[in-house]
Amino acid sequence: MSVESFVPSTELISMTDDAVRYFESRLQDKPNSLIRLSTKASGCTGYAYVLDAVDNAQDSDEVVTVNDNLKVAVAANAIDLIRNTEIDYVKEGINGIVKFNNPNVVNECGCGESFSVS
Repeated sequence: MSVESFVPSTELISMTDDAVRYFESRLQDKPNSLIRLSTKASGCTGYAYVLDAVDNAQDSDEVVTVNDNLKVAVAANAIDLIRNTEIDYVKEGINGIVKFNNPNVVNECGCGESFSVS
């Protein structure tokens, strides 16, 4: 078992090594694609994260270069909601889940589907 620590930064987003490996494997057969992170109104507390593999960022997206193989386009309307968020990939038994360590969240619904910010 390994322990990873969260180091606060002023970056828009960051990813753990496990998340980088997960997303790189998802894009392995899609050269030049990137991950797009956006939010949508959802659930009982306000917003839900949306992750898509896309060919191009939208004009208003902010693109974060994670490494030479991985870029994340962040939707303009999600920037204030997810600033300084760490994206992680966690194995829970035989399942894996993308987790968002978002310091802006003030409330989450019980099932983890949605969140709200101050």
